[in-house]
Amino acid sequence: MKLMDKLEEWVIKMKHELIQDSNKIILKNVKDFEPKDIFECGQCFRWKKEDDASYTGVAYNRLLNVKKVNNEIHFKNTNYQDFLNIWVNYFDLNTDYSLIKKRLSNEDKVMEKATSFGDGVRILRQEPWETIISFIVSANNNIPRIMKAIELMCSRFGNEVGIYNGKKHYSFPEPKVLANLKPEDLSACNMGYRGPYIIKTAKQILSNPNQIDLLQGINTDICREGLMELSGVGPKVANCIAFFAFGKLDAFPVDVWVKRLMEFFYFNEEMKPKEIEAFAKKQYGQYAGYAQQYLFYYGRELGIGKGGAKVVGYNS
Repeated sequence: MKLMDKLEEWVIKMKHELIQDSNKIILKNVKDFEPKDIFECGQCFRWKKEDDASYTGVAYNRLLNVKKVNNEIHFKNTNYQDFLNIWVNYFDLNTDYSLIKKRLSNEDKVMEKATSFGDGVRILRQEPWETIISFIVSANNNIPRIMKAIELMCSRFGNEVGIYNGKKHYSFPEPKVLANLKPEDLSACNMGYRGPYIIKTAKQILSNPNQIDLLQGINTDICREGLMELSGVGPKVANCIAFFAFGKLDAFPVDVWVKRLMEFFYFNEEMKPKEIEAFAKKQYGQYAGYAQQYLFYYGRELGIGKGGAKVVGYNS
């Protein structure tokens, strides 16, 4: 099937309107898409806000700028082919988020508030190799530092993919590049103790080039176990990678913040991460990963649960 036929079929199926204007794709009639919610909810680290409230980033070696104008989403620096072959999947545009939010909010007041607050969140389907390294960097770190460290690493060891607004943007370094670095090379990128983990993981991936494909084809539990064989990947990081890169939608990452939020909203007592994961699996089912992202964004933006405070019967 030809490209334009595929595009027309997709537009009809999703009930959208699509326009190409020079190097820009304009998508109309799309729901549940707010760039701020998507790029600032903690799921990605390579999208930066511009002065005009748009966001610029690199994914799959493509440079893209995204802006919402009224009810239109403007994808700048792209074309029909890349939109269909890359961005439809990357922005999860085939998924009806209203159904997910409805399912999560059913008899759950916490999720009702969280999904309403993060109404425009969409889960990015990120490139596995980049996601593995990015979330190794995320361990015991905060988002501004993560973004800065990854930007430094890409600018030093990636390839230039384009210029937007006068700023050069770079690809994510390949495994063979990172595998040949020394820890001090990554220390210069503010990676700290994570540098040796990154180098070792790159070597592990190089030694087993089919590993990523194998992880995609197995269930969530086995995928997590396989990911934790990589250097620097613990349970929380493994869950993040499984969800954001491998499509394991029932994975529920539990870091310190999510642990506090779950205790705050649901338990009124301290719980172990494994107990929280078990509860999430029962409470949210196949949409546990989405629930975690809505909850994390809601709690972090409003400062809920800081210090481990708890509320009795919030969700009763």
